Amino acid sequence: MKRIVTVISFALLAGCSAMSDLSDETKGMSAEEMYLEAKNEMEGGNLTRAIQMFEKLEARYPYGRYAQQAQLEIAYAHYKDGDPALALAACDRFIKMHPTHENVDYAYYLKGLVNFIDDAGFMSFISQQDMTERDPRSARESYEAFNELVFRFPKSKYSEDARKRMSYLVNALAANDIHVARYYLKRGAPLAAANRAQGVLSGYPRSPEVEEALAIMVQAYDQLNMTVLRDDARKVLEKNFPQSQYLPENRKQHWWN
Repeated sequence: MKRIVTVISFALLAGCSAMSDLSDETKGMSAEEMYLEAKNEMEGGNLTRAIQMFEKLEARYPYGRYAQQAQLEIAYAHYKDGDPALALAACDRFIKMHPTHENVDYAYYLKGLVNFIDDAGFMSFISQQDMTERDPRSARESYEAFNELVFRFPKSKYSEDARKRMSYLVNALAANDIHVARYYLKRGAPLAAANRAQGVLSGYPRSPEVEEALAIMVQAYDQLNMTVLRDDARKVLEKNFPQSQYLPENRKQHWWN
C-alpha cells in the first residue's frame, strides 16, 4: 500500500509540475519575444507584470543585449511605479555590471531623475516648509548623477536636460543653505550662520543666493565681534551688489527679524 501511495504522490507532483509549465505563458518564448511582451505590458501601465517578465527574461536568458536592456527597463518601471529605492538600486546595478554599455548614460540620467523627482518636496520648498526640517540628500545625489553624466558623456542626448536640472539644483541647494543660515542667525547662533553662508560662497559662487550669504556673514561676524571678517564681507557685498537691499543705506529693516 505504501508503495502505491508513493507512486501516486510522484505522479501527482509530476502532473502539477507539468501544469505549472503549461501555465507559464512565456514558456518557449525567445528573449526578443519576452522583451517585447514585457514592453507591451509596461506601455499598457501593467508595471508589476512588466517587471516580473523582465526579471524572468534576465533569469532565463542572462546573456545578451535583451537581458542587459531588461535591467534598464526594470529600473525605469520601478521609477514609474513610484518605488525610487528599487529604481536606484537597479540603476546602480546596471552601472556596476555594464560600465561601458552604450546605454549607461541613460542609467546615470535615470538615477539623477529618480532623486530629482523623489525630493520634489524639496524642490518647492521655499514658501512651504522650514528647510531645517528637510534633508537635501536626494537633491545632492541627483546633482552628482547628472554631473557624472555630463562629465562622462557630454554629447549624450540626455546631457542637455541634465545640465538644466543641475542649474536648478544648484540654486535650490544654495537657497536651502541660506534658509538654514538665516535660521541660525535668528536663534542666536552667528558662528553656525556664518559657516553656512560661507559654504554658499564656496559651493555655489554663481547662485543668486550669494548676495544674502554675504549679508548674513556681515551680520554674523558683527555679532561675533570679528570686525576684520565683517568688514571684508561688507566690502565684497558693496562691490558686487551696490544696490543690495541688505546694505545699511538701502535696507529699512533687518531681513532676519
